[in-house]
Amino acid sequence: MSAIKKIVSLLTLLFFTTLFSGCKKLFDVQPEQALDKEEVYQNVYDADAAVLGLYGKFLQLAKQYVVLNELRADLMDATLNADEDLKQVNEHTVTEDNPYADPRPFYEVILNCNDILKNFDIMRDGKKFKEDEYRQRYSDVAALRAWVYLQAGIQFGKIPYITEPFETVNDVKNEAKYPRLDLKTLIDSLVNSTERIPYKELYPTGASLITNVDGYNTAKFFINKKCLLGDLYLWRSAFTGSTADSRKAAENYKDVMETYGTNVDNYRVRFSDVTKNVDIAINYWGDARINQYDERRLVDVNTSGWRSIFARGQDDLYNQEWIWMLYFDKGFKPENPFIDLFSNRGGRYQLKPSQAAIDFWNSQVQSENNFPYDARGRLTYKTLGSQPVITKYLYNYLTEDTYVPVSVLEKPGKWFLYRAAQLHLRYSEAANRDGRSRIAYALVHNGIAYNFDSNPGAGTSRDVTNTQQTFDIYPYNFDARMGDYPSYRAPWHRNVGVRGRAHLTSAPIPSGADSVLTIEDRIITESALELAYEGTRWQDLMRVAIRRNDAGFLATRVAAKFEKAGNAGLASSIKAKLMNQNNWYLPFKWK
Repeated sequence: MSAIKKIVSLLTLLFFTTLFSGCKKLFDVQPEQALDKEEVYQNVYDADAAVLGLYGKFLQLAKQYVVLNELRADLMDATLNADEDLKQVNEHTVTEDNPYADPRPFYEVILNCNDILKNFDIMRDGKKFKEDEYRQRYSDVAALRAWVYLQAGIQFGKIPYITEPFETVNDVKNEAKYPRLDLKTLIDSLVNSTERIPYKELYPTGASLITNVDGYNTAKFFINKKCLLGDLYLWRSAFTGSTADSRKAAENYKDVMETYGTNVDNYRVRFSDVTKNVDIAINYWGDARINQYDERRLVDVNTSGWRSIFARGQDDLYNQEWIWMLYFDKGFKPENPFIDLFSNRGGRYQLKPSQAAIDFWNSQVQSENNFPYDARGRLTYKTLGSQPVITKYLYNYLTEDTYVPVSVLEKPGKWFLYRAAQLHLRYSEAANRDGRSRIAYALVHNGIAYNFDSNPGAGTSRDVTNTQQTFDIYPYNFDARMGDYPSYRAPWHRNVGVRGRAHLTSAPIPSGADSVLTIEDRIITESALELAYEGTRWQDLMRVAIRRNDAGFLATRVAAKFEKAGNAGLASSIKAKLMNQNNWYLPFKWK
């Protein structure tokens, strides 16, 4: 793209973003009525502006997404500063007028998706952009719509599924025209529609949407369609119990794991560099083989170690972990909502880690040094001024060591949407249910090589030709060979597992009739330790409870949050309420 066209595209993007973010009445009219048709959808750069503007609108869902998926579950709790709306979410007493139970924000995004898709069809018919450009952008918007529908279905249970443009967002409440689908039926529809999209890969190198805007490269701004398909099939497998659905989920996840081919470590959860501290693992300063026995030398900075996953810039290590991330910036709306929610310095400090979450981290044991805690907990939250503060979202807002705002007026931040550890945990959930418990165990615990080695721990000075690999069909074929006689450095030789990257001990792989359930329990626990506050917890508990037909799986864990907070009476009433699956869903009421 020429420099002039980039400037025009950026100006159009800023216009769209401001329009989508700042006008409350925008969704009372069709998008075409807000702008003259002659001025929009004329070429690929207008199409790009529409896509980027859509993501600007989508960014407004971040607060609702995180609050509903975390505060309703067991890892997050309300502080004394929390307002009544947040208290209702926390205690499962949400009323119809609670803004967190408002379905309009979801459907405002969906309205825009439907309108953009219609206009992309018109543009293609009018030959206003190339077929490949159409396929890529159409698929992106359709996939984002499916993601939003999945989230709305998870939260509300029964929702209207509308794939055509509608006059105003209030048309959604017309049940005669748009009947509501239950979550199972909705997921079937989403699987079918997403499988039909014409382009499932990443935007190719050179695509005009892959550019730099305000210092950010846009490559990871866009939804990963195969992660979405994996999640849809994983959810469908929970309802159907089908190993075929589990395998389809695993296939899509495996494709993402190997996005960059055989010679790049991206998305493979690799081991740490114990001598250079240039990694995204739990590590200790200096030579970790020696210094890991000194708790004070834990790597706890924005540029190295596990904490840096959430703070670092868009470098090679960022690319190893992040699949999908969006940014809040001082230069455009919406404003970062996570400062007010989490920070007790420059924010309102309304939400905190639950005691149940803290106990999760403190129940783990580190390997080698036997420290009785998971260091990821100490990097996910901090005790600041005697208060437990979720800092995972605050590392670009607070100073690195003193934890005061860099600038109270500037609130940079990120919306964490999908990363490699989540990919491995979801893949493991699918593989475990497709009879590959050992592979699931390996990816969650201490890696492929160790768990598929005929002589684990024997070192590299040997012939590993016929070991350290799964010898399985796709998507369960992993080669992690690392040996010197002859020399092998197979694609997965650096994989160390999610717990291995955190340097935690691992219980042996279980055997017997209940091994699938045992490993599934461990996967869900590991997801809590690794992914806390990233918007996955309520979804994970729901999906497994549905698969097992066991409401107690969810109810018991949510109730434990209140038990550990010393409120046994509330714990008992919430558990009883959540034993009825109908009470998992928010009231779908149109204001």
